[in-house]
Amino acid sequence: MLTKTEAIVLRSFRYGEQKMIVEMLTREEGRISFVVHVGSAGRNAHKGRGASGVQKQLLQPLSMLGVEADLRPQAQLQHLRSAHLVQPFASIPFDARKLSISLFLAEFIYYGTRAEQQNQALYDYIANSILWLDSCQESFANFHLVFMMRLTRFIGFFPNIDDYAEGDFFDLRAAAFAHSAPLHPDFLVPADAARIRTLMRMNYDSMHLFRMSHADRNRIVDVLLHYYRIHVPGFPELRSLDVLKQLWSD
Repeated sequence: MLTKTEAIVLRSFRYGEQKMIVEMLTREEGRISFVVHVGSAGRNAHKGRGASGVQKQLLQPLSMLGVEADLRPQAQLQHLRSAHLVQPFASIPFDARKLSISLFLAEFIYYGTRAEQQNQALYDYIANSILWLDSCQESFANFHLVFMMRLTRFIGFFPNIDDYAEGDFFDLRAAAFAHSAPLHPDFLVPADAARIRTLMRMNYDSMHLFRMSHADRNRIVDVLLHYYRIHVPGFPELRSLDVLKQLWSD
């Protein structure tokens, strides 16, 4: 079935001499693995095709594309017929801090959404978040933390904050605050639970009002990744995390 949809590139790797396997999150069909013929830029470059295939530069992490594909039920690899940029980035590729965040988010989304089928609200949240990062000029140090926390709304384990009280623990398995420590080891002590509560109050426009140290920021990202590993089967250690931590400073 010939399908046109918007898509966000999450991961790509070489497959033979002139092909690549590209993992994308699409707006209409959810997660799809494509086999892509890669070509150098040619006279069809404005349409996203090179002399013999899709331009490799279109397949960078978080590239936002319009794609046309021949989707076949039950096929593990789908064939991408064409692709073009729908939103060129103005700053992400040229800002080391934004680039480190984008590479981290691409790997994070890749593992965090592997089971996702069609979910247009999820796609729109991710796409709008990427565009916000690209357009902002300052005060985005907490961006990845807010993104990770709010993504849980779309994949099913956003914390319950109704009964929070100062001094509560946070039960990572139940995704809820508790007045006493649970009987299992997956919980946060009150100091860390309070940080999670603070993070849940942030959005992209207000996050600059919440000051965090470099150490606090790194502590929270580690906690959130542990939280995802509890709720998302097979969620691994992320290779891009060390780069994110090294490049970012207060």
